[in-house]
Amino acid sequence: MVVRDLQAIAAPRRVDETIPLSPMRRTIARRLVEAKTTVPHFYLTRDASGETLVALHAQLKQSGLQVSLNDLLIKALAIALVRHPTANASFTEEGIVRHGRIDIGIAVAIEEGLVTPVLRGAAEKPLRTIAAETRDLIARARARKLKADEFTGSTFSLSNLGMFGIREFAAIINPPESGILAVGAMEKRPIVVTDATGHDAIFVRPMMTLTLSCDHRVLDGALGAQLLGEIVGILEQPAVLML
Repeated sequence: MVVRDLQAIAAPRRVDETIPLSPMRRTIARRLVEAKTTVPHFYLTRDASGETLVALHAQLKQSGLQVSLNDLLIKALAIALVRHPTANASFTEEGIVRHGRIDIGIAVAIEEGLVTPVLRGAAEKPLRTIAAETRDLIARARARKLKADEFTGSTFSLSNLGMFGIREFAAIINPPESGILAVGAMEKRPIVVTDATGHDAIFVRPMMTLTLSCDHRVLDGALGAQLLGEIVGILEQPAVLML
């Protein structure tokens, strides 16, 4: 009897089931295939120390400002695009369109798939405004209450899976954007630090892994590396996020 029970657990009967595609899932599937077959992706990855960023986040929370780490990441990406405006662009058959605005698409998972509500003018907005608008956009995205123009027209996107414990991943570009920043979990890691005398020491610090997916028609390797380096620099010296 025990053997039969174990066999039943090990090899349960399964019946195949076909789930009809919702209009949203069908659209997502079409756009993902389009993105991966028509956009030449390449990927750049760097680790960023989160020590100062975590401290800033804690200070903001203590002051009563409801700002998430994701809000800080959005602001950092927006500032980096201001400093590297040639990356804030889209490829067209007529030429490369360099956008005069920085509108960040924020990847949000819902039951039917993925939507990207857009935070308009992210570079000009203070953290308090970014946090409030992002909370509202995400809440309405999950409640299926976004207007059509609130999830279209972004110029660059950010996808954060850190809250799911994902260490590192590469996201698919949302055409016609030139790139998307994928953010992994903030976690404590041992790192080697070299002091001014050349001696190495091991420290445990909060770190995160960032992967930038780039459209090679718009961004070459050097520009992508400069943009990602700018983002890392801002996150490691985040005082500029308060401006």
